[in-house]
Amino acid sequence: MTRLRTASLAFVATLALAACNAEEAPTAEVAEGQPVAAVAAPAGQAWSDVASFTPEGGVIQGNPNAPIKLVEYASHTCGHCAEFAETSAEPLRTKYIDAGKVSFELRNQIHDPIDLTVAVLARCTGPQGFHALAEQSWANLPAIFEAANANKAALDAAMQAQGAARFDAIAQGTGLYDFFAQRGVSRDQARTCLANAKTAEQIAANSETQSEELGVTGTPTFFINGTKVGTQTWATLEPMLQRAGAR
Repeated sequence: MTRLRTASLAFVATLALAACNAEEAPTAEVAEGQPVAAVAAPAGQAWSDVASFTPEGGVIQGNPNAPIKLVEYASHTCGHCAEFAETSAEPLRTKYIDAGKVSFELRNQIHDPIDLTVAVLARCTGPQGFHALAEQSWANLPAIFEAANANKAALDAAMQAQGAARFDAIAQGTGLYDFFAQRGVSRDQARTCLANAKTAEQIAANSETQSEELGVTGTPTFFINGTKVGTQTWATLEPMLQRAGAR
């Protein structure tokens, strides 16, 4: 199981963009379902505007009663997760989520302290802003690693701090404060989020517990209606959604 690395950030700073841990093999084939009819969103909204936190600590987007439920375990410092977000975000949203056929829940599997820092900051504006901030953070992953490499000594020193001071130093050293400020999360708001130790503790605890219980050893790992379908690209996942009835 992947555990949160707290000893040093030097490892994180030298990550290649493809570093996402072990690849997850499917455990079962998705059951073939009847075609699902589109469902109208609430007046004045698209289903992709509808989001909420889940008991598992994730954020679900879309029709909460959608008959096809897609869950992704992802790391914010995983290059394969970034690639999936880049290729899937628009078609998943427009073809499946906004049609009310598929709900999409993103759950964190935490790989390192930068990963956890992003996970906390992406929740700062509540569930409605989470998916967009997560997608944009993955698009910014090369810049995050570049900043981490340029500030190795400061980030390693940050690991000697505790709680909010540690997260503050990580956000500063990786350029995350500026990145999120450009997207409507002020530095003061970001610091307040990072100072809430309970949020980070819950994200990390959920990551560890669920990874053990569900056998999630790498990212991105997907589940469709509770069936583990392992590590996928959008090109291989979309036919599975269609087989389940999203067609």
